[in-house]
Amino acid sequence: MLIGASATTGSAATVLSQQWHLGAMQAEAMWRTSTGEGVTVAVVDTGVREVPELAGQLLEGKDFTDGVMGKHDGAGTTAAAVIAGTGKGAGSKESAYGLAPGAKILPLKVSDGSEAPDSLERSMAITSDVMPAIRYAADSEAKIISISVAASPGADGALGDAVEYALSKGKLVFAAAGDSDIVARPVKSPAAIPGVIGVAAAGMDATALKSSAVGPEVTLSAPGKNLLSACAEPEGLCTSSGTAVATAVAAASAALIWAKHPDWTNYQVLRVMVNTAGGPTSGAVRNNYVGYGVVRPRIALKTPGDPGPADTYPLPDLAETPGAQPGVGSGAGATTPAATAETGHRGTAFLVSLGVCAIGLVCLAVAVPLLIADQRRTSLSRP
Repeated sequence: MLIGASATTGSAATVLSQQWHLGAMQAEAMWRTSTGEGVTVAVVDTGVREVPELAGQLLEGKDFTDGVMGKHDGAGTTAAAVIAGTGKGAGSKESAYGLAPGAKILPLKVSDGSEAPDSLERSMAITSDVMPAIRYAADSEAKIISISVAASPGADGALGDAVEYALSKGKLVFAAAGDSDIVARPVKSPAAIPGVIGVAAAGMDATALKSSAVGPEVTLSAPGKNLLSACAEPEGLCTSSGTAVATAVAAASAALIWAKHPDWTNYQVLRVMVNTAGGPTSGAVRNNYVGYGVVRPRIALKTPGDPGPADTYPLPDLAETPGAQPGVGSGAGATTPAATAETGHRGTAFLVSLGVCAIGLVCLAVAVPLLIADQRRTSLSRP
């Protein structure tokens, strides 16, 4: 369980001691080995402001919004601070840390679609910005791309080529699985795209939040409830929940690992992250709520195990995609799926949808695609 670790050392009055996720992940112990120094994370979000906690951490970024201002302008500040906050607030006073305080941030501003009048136009607005942002990040010095915004499922085709390009450039792409209050919570785009690490949000008990998206596209999960961090609000510190901040934690975890093993490829970092994740509490290899489990960079730094082949994508989603290239999840040397995620049972997303469908046959439109995805999705073969 995530909460198994004690709070961070020092006075209970410190901001660091109030950042429960850093205490649970034993961040201070990890920082003796790695702070993420030498690794740049591209934060694809609605803008990152120059708050004191990010002084010296921000690189020159790019705005892809053409001046369009959404309702959540500056929300990327929270994501960036969760990743690379230095713990120094205004006047160098003690403040909130990020999980990888030595990492650099490349801010790439995109729309969250909040200015659009309906869901379709919202998804189009997000996709039209995120696609060039991914390509820009792929051509940059950033090793990791962290995407906080999420569009409705179905926008995948327009983004797939950009993701494939980023992978070919050696990048790791993390994206928020999405959040919703409705019963059927399909994973959103770009998290649903093959090759993207879809991240769910977990609480202190290492189980997914009730609002976190559910589906076979969930790869990993990370702390995502009541995370204290620096932010763009006047008070300077905010508490945030959801898959956006969970994605930032997952990206920061990758930065810690990659900083210690700079010679590893994106596929090797991902393989180690999956192999060292704290699996579902049921004991299954993975499930549709937390994926292969909660990220545990502390374990990955201490006992990473065999990172495996440098040029083979370690998960089955790309192997199932038409046109997947050998060495990227298919062909000689590719990981062979060993078993279904639910050990022969229907996936959880399908079962939830089926329950909803009792209200009317129209809901079969939700359940059938999830059933097909469950049948196609297979779990990782661990070395």
